Amino acid sequence: MAGEPQADCLFCKIASGEVPATIVRETETTVAFRDINPQAPTHVLVIPRAHHPDAASLAAAEPQILADVLAETGRVAADEKVDATGYRVVFNTGSGAGQTVFHAHAHVLGGRGLNWPPG
Repeated sequence: MAGEPQADCLFCKIASGEVPATIVRETETTVAFRDINPQAPTHVLVIPRAHHPDAASLAAAEPQILADVLAETGRVAADEKVDATGYRVVFNTGSGAGQTVFHAHAHVLGGRGLNWPPG
């Protein structure tokens, strides 16, 4: 069921503390941790504690939690000191967009120039 932790979900296991990660921020509704394959000097993932397979399903089911995730991306950027120079927030939705873990998550990328278009 959406929202409930999934036994086979890596990010649910990180949120519960079952799988270790380099946590940089935690709130009641979110967890932020460093990406294990960083694509920029700052590359942090912000996830909801509740399981939803992607950003679109999270937005439909729990828009306030999605707002919490997005608010945390700004706090991560400030903590990482990339807010002044600029940073990117990316939600990959679906395998065709590069999503590999099907638990909604935002990538916070910064610390280098980010070209446009992405991808």
